[in-house]
Amino acid sequence: MALTKLTSNLIEGGTGTDWVTAIQTSNFTAAAGKGYFVNTTSQVLYVNLPVGVVGMEITIQDYAGTFATNKVILNANGSEKIQGSALEGRINTNNATAVLIYQDATKGWTSQDVSLNATTISWATPTGQSLTYSTPSPQSSIGAAAATFPTTTFTATLSGSTISGTATIAGLPSGITAAQTITGSGLGNTLTVTLTGTFPSTDSLNTALTLSGLTVATPVLTTYLVVAGGGGGGGVGGGGGAGGYRTNYQGTALSLDSSINYTVTIGGGGAPSATNNPWNGDGAVGAQGGNSVFSTISSAGGGGGSGAANTALSGGSGGGSRSGTVGSGNTPSVTPAQGFSGGAAGSQFGGGGGGASEAGNTDGDTHGGDGNANAISGTSIYYAGGGAGGGGGATGGLGGGAASGANAGTVNTGGGGGGGTWTNNSNITTQRGGAGGSGIVILRYISSFTMTNPGSGLTFTTATVGSDKVTTFTAGTGNIQFN
Repeated sequence: MALTKLTSNLIEGGTGTDWVTAIQTSNFTAAAGKGYFVNTTSQVLYVNLPVGVVGMEITIQDYAGTFATNKVILNANGSEKIQGSALEGRINTNNATAVLIYQDATKGWTSQDVSLNATTISWATPTGQSLTYSTPSPQSSIGAAAATFPTTTFTATLSGSTISGTATIAGLPSGITAAQTITGSGLGNTLTVTLTGTFPSTDSLNTALTLSGLTVATPVLTTYLVVAGGGGGGGVGGGGGAGGYRTNYQGTALSLDSSINYTVTIGGGGAPSATNNPWNGDGAVGAQGGNSVFSTISSAGGGGGSGAANTALSGGSGGGSRSGTVGSGNTPSVTPAQGFSGGAAGSQFGGGGGGASEAGNTDGDTHGGDGNANAISGTSIYYAGGGAGGGGGATGGLGGGAASGANAGTVNTGGGGGGGTWTNNSNITTQRGGAGGSGIVILRYISSFTMTNPGSGLTFTTATVGSDKVTTFTAGTGNIQFN
């Protein structure tokens, strides 16, 4: 039979546990071999454990049946462990009799009634505003209440749209805060959210985060026609090449960002040869047309036609030649090609300038190459025809290409200027040739957007064609924005 001896402060039983008779109602440090009656009616209690020795026991009894309401939290000595972990232990079962036994340095203090005093946060993938979210990293974290929470991140994007503003984030556990950064300013940019702070005192398994309040810009699906200025005609020589022709009409639309300004420039037509003596000198070469630009789409000005002993200029389409080298088209090179080469003189005073669809002379000696038809404006119109070479009464190519002589390419078509023709009089103008036609930029987009020209600088008109708006730019340079 077990023997029991009563002392003034302890109950010594045959179990080997010395029970402290005073009821513990505040934080205390436990001693080896002792048993404690603990009352947590009023508050959570912290118990500091002694240095562990293998086989040492400590017993903690729930005096008032309140451990589930106010738990007992166990702190190991120094770097020693509880249940094999550096985390605090906790007893949170009503009426528990927790017997703690020190096993070794690996396991530390263990008991079937002790769990780790930790919060587990398992992060669900965030939702909100139709964005595509990455799973937060790390996806799950465990830590003691008030312990440092490991840095956790996730990202959000929306293909073809732009994210801006500051998100409101619902579902953050107590003690955890979110910092936000947005990388990039164009379509498909990225929101990165970084979570930091401290672990809450209660479990937050499967925490769901919802974002709202961001601005998500709808892309502006846009088709374009960008035609550069045509090249000037050479002195008694080749016709000017057509301005470069680039379009995605009836193809894949550009996805533009309504929060970004885009550059538009209308290229001017190249001047005719500047010389008063068209028979020799570099001045007998017509000038290159100006480039037309929309955003990243740039069409090169048409090459000028050459006079005697000159090389015609290359460009969107190349200038025709009198006796030298013809100008190359599609310079600089793009796909699909923006134009073709000029033609050689043959039996005449100059070859035709290249057009958007064919080289100069394709349709006959000195004839300018034809351009392309495009219905982006709602009406099918030819653009970017090459100018005719001098002599022979040749006509320019379809798309504003000028006839020979002092004839200029048609404005806002990118047509090449006509090559100068020989006369037995002093009509220098006729001998110099004609100027290239100016370029054009046309944009077609859904009618729910309005195009503006911040800072001015552009001449344009806007019409409605079916369910679309069509804006036609005829002169100037500046920025545009879709609203």
